[in-house]
Amino acid sequence: MRRVLALLTGFVMIFAVPGVADPVVPHEKPLRAEEALRADLDRILSDPRLAGASVGVVVRDPVTDRILYRRSPDRRMIPASNAKLFTSVAALEALGPDFRFDTRVLTSGRRRGNVLFGDLYLRGGGDPTMSAADYRALADRIVESGVRVVRGDVLADDSYFDDRALANGWMAVDEPYYYAAPISALTVAPNTDYDAGTVLVRLRPTRPGEPVRVSTRPATEAVEIVNRARTLAADATGELSVRRAHGTDRVIVSGGIPAGAGAGRALSTVADPTAYALDVFRRALTERGVTFEGSGEGEAPDRARVMAEHRSIPLRRLLVPFLKLSNNGHAETLVKTMGRVLREEGSWRAGLGVVRSRLEASGIDPAKYRLVDGSGLSTLNAISPAQLAELLDTVRDRPWFEDWKRALPLAGAAERMTGGTLGDRMRGTAAEGNVSAKTGSMTGVTALSGYVRTRTERSLVFSVVFNGFLSAPPRDLSDAVAVRLARHGADSPESVPGPGERDRSSASAVDIPSTRPDESMFECSWSKSC
Repeated sequence: MRRVLALLTGFVMIFAVPGVADPVVPHEKPLRAEEALRADLDRILSDPRLAGASVGVVVRDPVTDRILYRRSPDRRMIPASNAKLFTSVAALEALGPDFRFDTRVLTSGRRRGNVLFGDLYLRGGGDPTMSAADYRALADRIVESGVRVVRGDVLADDSYFDDRALANGWMAVDEPYYYAAPISALTVAPNTDYDAGTVLVRLRPTRPGEPVRVSTRPATEAVEIVNRARTLAADATGELSVRRAHGTDRVIVSGGIPAGAGAGRALSTVADPTAYALDVFRRALTERGVTFEGSGEGEAPDRARVMAEHRSIPLRRLLVPFLKLSNNGHAETLVKTMGRVLREEGSWRAGLGVVRSRLEASGIDPAKYRLVDGSGLSTLNAISPAQLAELLDTVRDRPWFEDWKRALPLAGAAERMTGGTLGDRMRGTAAEGNVSAKTGSMTGVTALSGYVRTRTERSLVFSVVFNGFLSAPPRDLSDAVAVRLARHGADSPESVPGPGERDRSSASAVDIPSTRPDESMFECSWSKSC
């Protein structure tokens, strides 16, 4: 932060002189602009949907360190995915932008020809980007080493993290959904969004009255598919449900798809990510003709040597799907990794301790906020808008700042890995392409915190957090704040929406049911291929 340390005091005496125009008061125009800004933001926030809700807003100028607007700045509120701002900054500080995850295959056995006498250990390092193709590549390395027979077992070693899979305060009702996948040091991502710990369920209609065809990608026995879905008549309207039964590995598919409709797909969490990863790796070995005696879990001995290794993309690149798509699993994996790397304990307790210490070094008082997870999925988190704005201000001087800022969603940008969760918001407004901010949404919570470039090329930091509203998520109001900030300083500012009005900045936003987070939500229409 660039602090203004000088305090100027004094008196100015102005005498009226006939024929001489009144003197121009310095900064009069900026002051008038700021007064207009405050009036407009007050009007936006007077929307009746916010009546009785907690409303926290901070707008600050990072160059002068002046607060241009504040509304309950120090009120601690549930931040939803705005918590990822804290987590990502701490990870960059603690691990560095070039940090990579390692996944290895090890053995302590002896080789004789193409036979390995001993066990193979698949040891995970928390990599949330590991795909079935990556596990196949590890199997290729084993074959290339000359091993065809393993006189021992193939064992999964997930000891890099503790065995606690779900964070404190996560709701049981969220367990089946991709955004609340269990966290493990060994896992599989079925897509290039890197939704680790999930399996892609693919569905296709057959003939009317017959079962829907169901398959998974990757193929795995880590989940049991219970297919209760039927193909409907071509002119029927169908709805499908894909849901993992609580506490089990059974994924129940129910409902129907009209005959002739396009294929559909949905993500489901897996109950045991470690078993999932082991199953995918075992299948890859078998497909390549490698035989082994059995499989299970076991920790590799210290003397084990590396036979194959996969290294992930660096953290600076992982930031893009992490923050653009608000990937909860990435946040929690980074928390546990920070704990393991810096405190030799891959747990939420150790990792959140690292988060607190790194943020404290950046000036964020750990006594004034509470984080119990890294993603913001827990309703036990509490952060004030002032702290979010302070963090956004502080990190502008970090060497990794540009990578981090580019990873934030960009308002109105159509390309998915550019716009992210703001891709459909604020299009056609002054904010389009000028607001880089982290979204956050869950039941009764919506948040937007980041940076805005004004029409006068001024850079501002802002944080908007709403808690406790009873309506559908009022994201149009947080968008309206961002749009008004983007217009700040313009000679002829456009009118701003009043209470009950809907700003055009959110006209293209998709209303997501408030019972689940809106970040990276998967949607599919059965009338088309998706």
